[in-house]
Amino acid sequence: MTKSNTFALSFRLRKKSSQPGYSSIQARVSVGDDRVGFSLNRSIKTDLWDSTNRKAKGSSAESKQLNLYLQEVQMNVFSAYDQLRREKKIITAQAVKARFFNEDISELTLLTAFDYHNEEVAHTLASGTARHYKTCLSHVKRFLKKVIRAEDIYLEELSFSFITRFELFLRKYKPTDHQKPLGNNTIMKHIQRVRKVVTLAVKLEWIDKDPFAKYKCNFTPSTRKYLSDQELAAFEGLDGLNDRLQYVKDLFIFSCYSGLVYIDTMRLTSKNLVIGIDGSKWIYTDRKKSTQPVRIPLLPKAEEMITKYRKDPRAVYSGTLFPTISNQRLNSYLKELASLASIESKLTFHVARHTFATTVALMNGLPIETLSKILGHSKITTTQMYAKVLNQKVSSDMSNLRMVIKAKEEEKKRKEEEAKKNGNSDSKAG
Repeated sequence: MTKSNTFALSFRLRKKSSQPGYSSIQARVSVGDDRVGFSLNRSIKTDLWDSTNRKAKGSSAESKQLNLYLQEVQMNVFSAYDQLRREKKIITAQAVKARFFNEDISELTLLTAFDYHNEEVAHTLASGTARHYKTCLSHVKRFLKKVIRAEDIYLEELSFSFITRFELFLRKYKPTDHQKPLGNNTIMKHIQRVRKVVTLAVKLEWIDKDPFAKYKCNFTPSTRKYLSDQELAAFEGLDGLNDRLQYVKDLFIFSCYSGLVYIDTMRLTSKNLVIGIDGSKWIYTDRKKSTQPVRIPLLPKAEEMITKYRKDPRAVYSGTLFPTISNQRLNSYLKELASLASIESKLTFHVARHTFATTVALMNGLPIETLSKILGHSKITTTQMYAKVLNQKVSSDMSNLRMVIKAKEEEKKRKEEEAKKNGNSDSKAG
């Protein structure tokens, strides 16, 4: 459907004030009375322009090259108009211009949406999260090339089938750099990232229908690793360590009694230490990951670590409460400490946060609502996963209770049998 059946394209000059004697070449698209102009980013000496035929004068190589370019522009603009006409779109001068520059919504692609996300939104994400989006994009490009056999795909072509095929591709994908195959939850995370990009396109009205509307991510439930009372005591009891391992040990213990993750621990300064409403020291900060405010009353062991390192020359130099150390080195040294403490499970700095939530907080009666505030969770459902971990502890404790009850019953039975034997012996003697 057209707004008018009158369509025209013309070229005209606009004098350049910065370059006397030269003019820039402008194109004007007309659809009925509707007009729009745009620059072709080409210039010409004003006296070499044929204003009647709307092209360059003469037969010089420069004039021939410019006229060929103008013919190409004319052909592509008319092609854009013809495409809109065949698609039964409402044709306006702006619509023709947008199709000519591949800017109209129908031409927007999945990779265009990714690029927009990475440029406009990714700066609000943590560096690690932004890196995950880049990895996801590489998987999408690989899928498009190997399965769809295309360099890109229009947003309007996305469908439920596209999503399920992408999921299957990720499940069959075998990395060539000796990494492990992608696990189910990793695959679901990648699909969630694609979903976020597509949802952004829906909000921007780049696409009418959400292809993810009927798709549901299925995550495999996982348990959070944490140190038990015995393991935490063994870790805290490590002594005779060199300065490097001692510092890593102290940092881990600080997190076990504060719940702060690596990046939030490294960002702490003296400004984050305040006197709380109870008169004791608190940590006031915002989570780097979510910008959620965190208010933590300091437990004695956490405060002890701050006191120990806040005057360390390395901390003073960086202006932080603790000397700076990379997360990679930190986790590498934690492996050594885990071995020394006979802790078999993989030990990373994030395990300290889980240890705080379970062993230090919930197992000692801290209400889950309070824990949620301390951890900086925006939803209590996020905190409830630690309660699920506690169910395992309940199961373990009940098993121990069964063993105790069974032992008592066996002891009672043994005593009854002994008493019976003794009674029989007495009767015989009488």
